[in-house]
Amino acid sequence: MASRQVARYYLQPRYFATCNMENGMSYKRVIITEFGGPEVMKFVEEATLPEPAAGEVRIKVQATSACFTDTMVRKGIYFDLKKKPPFPPGYDMAGVVDKVGTAVTHLKVGQTVADLTVSDAYTEYICRTASSVVPVPDGLDPAEATSLVLSYVTAHQMLHRAAKVQRGQTILIHGAGGAVGTALLELGKLLDLKMYGTASKPKHDLVTRLGGIPIDYRSEDFVERVGIGSVDAAFDAIGGNNFKRSFKTLKKGGTLVAYGFYNNSMGQGGNVPIEFMKVKLWNLLPNGRSSTFYSIGALRKKRPAWFREDLAALFDLLAQGKIKPVIERRMRLDEAVEAHKLIEQAAVKGRIVLMVNEG
Repeated sequence: MASRQVARYYLQPRYFATCNMENGMSYKRVIITEFGGPEVMKFVEEATLPEPAAGEVRIKVQATSACFTDTMVRKGIYFDLKKKPPFPPGYDMAGVVDKVGTAVTHLKVGQTVADLTVSDAYTEYICRTASSVVPVPDGLDPAEATSLVLSYVTAHQMLHRAAKVQRGQTILIHGAGGAVGTALLELGKLLDLKMYGTASKPKHDLVTRLGGIPIDYRSEDFVERVGIGSVDAAFDAIGGNNFKRSFKTLKKGGTLVAYGFYNNSMGQGGNVPIEFMKVKLWNLLPNGRSSTFYSIGALRKKRPAWFREDLAALFDLLAQGKIKPVIERRMRLDEAVEAHKLIEQAAVKGRIVLMVNEG
């Protein structure tokens, strides 16, 4: 092919098995060419592998999640990321250390690790700062390990770090059939919580199986179903007026944890900075209830040891069989466009994982 002289060229899925090229140093990734819909993502091949700098490791990626946050990154509306295209999306990953940079002594080639990347994980190879990656215990499924990095750490930290939920309490979970929602249900079940979960009707069986009481957000008023002043914590990723309504369900001493802006990301109004300020200002009300905004990226910057500690604890629960991520689909890296379409159609129960370098 004449295009072999070009460092980057676009690939169609039909070339996946035939375009390894004679140069064994090439690798494939998915990039966002511009901010927009799923179609702006392209599957491309790079001529040479990235090289780890001092203090970095190169990782051969085994799996990366396709999550709702990735769709916000792709649209250019994710508030914790200011990068400009072209770059790959991909908020988390698990893989095997392929090369170690100078000054790295605690990691070795062949070791399985995971990391919260925020972007750049839709790739076969990635370089990461060695101090940021977390070792993955031997024998874990890479897809399940990857599923813990964003969704389960988010759920764990919102339960234990933000809301400080106690055994046997009552909580409300919005989007209970999604990636973070199912993680909250699984972790909440370990605490014997009474859990209400809003979800579309097709996801009610899943919510029930994970220990929740399903509420059809399309046909039921969750405030009426749950009751005003009835829950110890509410976890709301919807945004807008939903935050205010969730706040009404709190008992005295209860906490609203706002952690996303679904309405804003789907073009249904709302302004992220204004919504953030509203949530914070509710703490000034003399009603004995509190509110907070959770961001995994912000908390990791503030308390990096917590991320490592919490992810390690979750890996231990996974190894013991006490949790098992709900993975509806395992798709190939070159199917990222289709994965994003499914996510935005709310057609996924649990999560989608993109399998990259398998075996």
